[in-house]
Amino acid sequence: MPRSATTPPPRRLAIVVSHPIQYYAPWFRHLARQPGLTVQVFYLSDHGLTARPDAQFGTAFAWDTDLLSGYTHQFIPNLAPRPDVTRFSGLHNPGLRSALRAFAPDAILLFGYAYRTHLDLLLRPPAPIIFRGDSHLLGLTSSTSRTSPTSLLAQLAPSSLLKYLALRLLFSRCSAFLPVGTANTAYFRHYGVPDRKLFRAPHAVDAAHFTATPERLAAAAAQRAALGIPASAPVTLFAGKLIPKKRPDLLLAAFVEAAIPGAHLVFAGDGELLPQLRAATTGLPYVHFLPFANQSAMPARYLLGDVFVLPSEGRHETWGLAVNEAMHLARPCIVSDHVGCAADLVRPDTGWVFPAGDQAALAATLRTALTLPCTELAVHGQNAARQITRFSYEAATTGLTEALQSLVKC
Repeated sequence: MPRSATTPPPRRLAIVVSHPIQYYAPWFRHLARQPGLTVQVFYLSDHGLTARPDAQFGTAFAWDTDLLSGYTHQFIPNLAPRPDVTRFSGLHNPGLRSALRAFAPDAILLFGYAYRTHLDLLLRPPAPIIFRGDSHLLGLTSSTSRTSPTSLLAQLAPSSLLKYLALRLLFSRCSAFLPVGTANTAYFRHYGVPDRKLFRAPHAVDAAHFTATPERLAAAAAQRAALGIPASAPVTLFAGKLIPKKRPDLLLAAFVEAAIPGAHLVFAGDGELLPQLRAATTGLPYVHFLPFANQSAMPARYLLGDVFVLPSEGRHETWGLAVNEAMHLARPCIVSDHVGCAADLVRPDTGWVFPAGDQAALAATLRTALTLPCTELAVHGQNAARQITRFSYEAATTGLTEALQSLVKC
């Protein structure tokens, strides 16, 4: 039924998300503090709360930061035969609809579509859906950024064309969208979402957690010393899963090619490529490895490096929130042009962007960054810290509020 011009905007918001995620919990707390807004989060899995094996990290872990306090939440039983937040069939929560009816939301904020439970909501929305996703088309073709939607559509294989039509249908069921940045906005437009349904809500991390306290600076200095890295040496840092899509192997090859006197490279993380990387660095004393670190230890890890690098290739580095984290700690970043945040976060005064998969280009970029005078590199870091302040939970909340207000006109 159409709302009248005097109808107040929706104030009861249900949030449906696969599992507790370290980047979203602080936003949910922020939303719970908004006057007049009643929020309840519906989790479809408890993944990340108890130590379980993670195939990509190559280790068992549970997040060591508080993901549940400060907002109302409910876990919906997952009846999938093989529970798994990385698989479409890994979430099956038939009790969600009754839980939503009991809460009686004015709108549902839905994170993603790639689960059985999510698909059911999209096909039969029990309330207006505000969709949140961060996919992009970068890497789909060699010149995606310069390709019109019509010509891009002509390049799709039959299976991709089927996906295109299916997503247009699914997205047509949504009342509003919260794109996280430039590449994600282009993605939604590609699938037929009109601009009137797009409300910018940038990806953010908990800025209060990623601060350079004296204790963290001391921990970073101690870690450098433990690795045998001189205090004055320029350090390149990779932090994350050592998996093919993130291309740590490309970074290693480019770093060796760059041959920067006195420079060191640190890989912080675990994953399937770790044995290969270790084998390739035999006899290279300037390459170091640190094991997986949980959230509480990550600020010191970023402070260990002078430049953070995310060389991912393909369409699956949808944003790269590690870049947000590093920038909050005043670290300039080098990213490939397939990383979703590149167009929004990495500018000539905050870092460098290189063509994905191009070893020579990455090597040249490393030379440029690591041979800058310390003062100039520090200026890049300070610019990065200023730039990232615009990517906050406050800004994301503004976008969500505008999306809720738009439902009044529906």
